[in-house]
Amino acid sequence: ASDTWVSSMYYRIYYTIAICNEFLRNAGDDKIAGFSEAEQQEIRVFAAEARFLRTLAYSHAMDLFGHVPFVTENDQVSAFFPPRITRAELFDYVETELKAIETILPEPFANEYGRASRAAAWTLLAKNYLNASVYTGTERNADCITYCNKVIGSGFALEADYSKLFNADNDRRTQNEIIFPIQSDAAKTTTWGGMTYLVNGPILGSMNSPDYGVTSGWQSIRTLREFVALFPDATGEVDRRGAFWTDGQTLDVDDPSSSSQGYTIVKYTNLNDDGSYTTDDGLVNTDFPLFRLADVYLMYAEATVRGGAGGDAATALGYVNQLRERAYGNTGGNIGAAALTLDFLLAERGRELFWECVRRTDLIRFGRFTGGDYLWQWKGGTVEGSATDARFDLYPIPATDLAANPNLIQHTGY
Repeated sequence: ASDTWVSSMYYRIYYTIAICNEFLRNAGDDKIAGFSEAEQQEIRVFAAEARFLRTLAYSHAMDLFGHVPFVTENDQVSAFFPPRITRAELFDYVETELKAIETILPEPFANEYGRASRAAAWTLLAKNYLNASVYTGTERNADCITYCNKVIGSGFALEADYSKLFNADNDRRTQNEIIFPIQSDAAKTTTWGGMTYLVNGPILGSMNSPDYGVTSGWQSIRTLREFVALFPDATGEVDRRGAFWTDGQTLDVDDPSSSSQGYTIVKYTNLNDDGSYTTDDGLVNTDFPLFRLADVYLMYAEATVRGGAGGDAATALGYVNQLRERAYGNTGGNIGAAALTLDFLLAERGRELFWECVRRTDLIRFGRFTGGDYLWQWKGGTVEGSATDARFDLYPIPATDLAANPNLIQHTGY
């Protein structure tokens, strides 16, 4: 409860919520009456986008922290103890908000780059529905399929070159695969976190940094043998998503402080489509693809395999094989209907969506994040991995917020 990283995420969520609330306090009809009708309509769209961003932040709170404080634009700004909302109640709130703004947000492809469209709202609904059994205890797989179909039917298509989804020109992918990005610009969003870290972090001293669009690597991100084992080989010659850097590296990580232990894999680069790059002290222009079509394909497939009404097994198989054909460059990696199982889909999500902030949520949904049935190196703080307590499926409410707000209750076990 006193961990800096946990509290930083928690307070960043509520910082976002506070900004959205303040905008909405000033965007009500009474506050915008002095604007022209066209301007008022534009402000209402801005307000819908603020509500979307607030639901995104609350979705993160629901996923990471469970039962949390709840505040909207209707609450007072002065000294105030926000009430505690349960995880299930927050799920209902987010669902209601997203459906309320669905028709106010612009159509897919109609909004400015980096801003939310209806497709972003549909994707967030689909994600929450897929995880509803965790958040509320009730499966909503049929609803997940419904909203996946809305996204899939709205005109998005897979980018032919997987690597171009994660380079410095990936802002050009929004007319096909990327549904909602988090923008990064070396000149305008200067930071040593975010995409700067994801691009520079995995580049080791034995690698040529300019090959990835930066001047030097940070040697700080490596991967574990269990992830390497998801791929047919470590070279990327079979499945191009799994091209690991192995020179001078051991497969096992016995000492996490040693940069020579553990293979590394570079997913994000600061290279433009033509191979050139522009960087300033390692800062990058690569955007983070928060929502993309490949994830929607895999959500549809999983919800279908889980028995969601409205899903079609042949369609689900087709979506999965489209991703594998892109990864393999041919049909050699295609699977048959019998292989489309939940275990396969969990592994395929790992191959397709690594470093896209979904793995923890996926493992919890599959019942494999905690406990001892699914181990990896250093799980539980031991080299070979060991069982962990189920309380770690949720992060603790920060001790500072517990002390400040008498309405909050810490999760059992913390």
